[in-house]
Amino acid sequence: MAGDPLYEPYHDTEWGVPEYDPRALWEKLVLDGFQAGLAWITILRKRDAFRAAFADFDPEIVARYGEADRARLMADAGIVRSNAKIDAAISGARIYLDMRDRGEDFAKFLWAFVGGAPIQNRWTGVGDVPAQTPEAVEMAKALKAKGFKFVGPVIVYAFMQATGMVNDHTTDCFRHEPIKAMGKARDA
Repeated sequence: MAGDPLYEPYHDTEWGVPEYDPRALWEKLVLDGFQAGLAWITILRKRDAFRAAFADFDPEIVARYGEADRARLMADAGIVRSNAKIDAAISGARIYLDMRDRGEDFAKFLWAFVGGAPIQNRWTGVGDVPAQTPEAVEMAKALKAKGFKFVGPVIVYAFMQATGMVNDHTTDCFRHEPIKAMGKARDA
């Protein structure tokens, strides 16, 4: 996607940067769920529309969405219109809030799967990067056990890459070392 006016800045400034904010992590997990079966660029192009449709991913608001909101979302051509994915986002907001209300920090829960610090991979080519890892499989199982949907190991690994839980910029990428420096390095 080099040269794409939307994807290139995303790669160069956002992808792989360690994210510790629970709400931002929830937003990214929801967006990755909407990506299921689609290319990330599709979601990236619709991200602003998703933010508008889902009240800037405020879980307090999204958790209260009812039938009228579901109908509004299904009529919104700016987002991916899937009943199952919309329902997953709404129920995910409720799960997120339930975790918070029980004193479970969403960020700490997620980061525990990588020992609290980014895994620093050293892939030399894009073809070396796996589609999933044992950590992604474990996180997916734990998210599913809590009731989250669209959180299979491949989606979860894409989420882990995007949120900097793993540094999967290849070693020849100019972002590999700066991303490595952003997190407390943990060798894979």
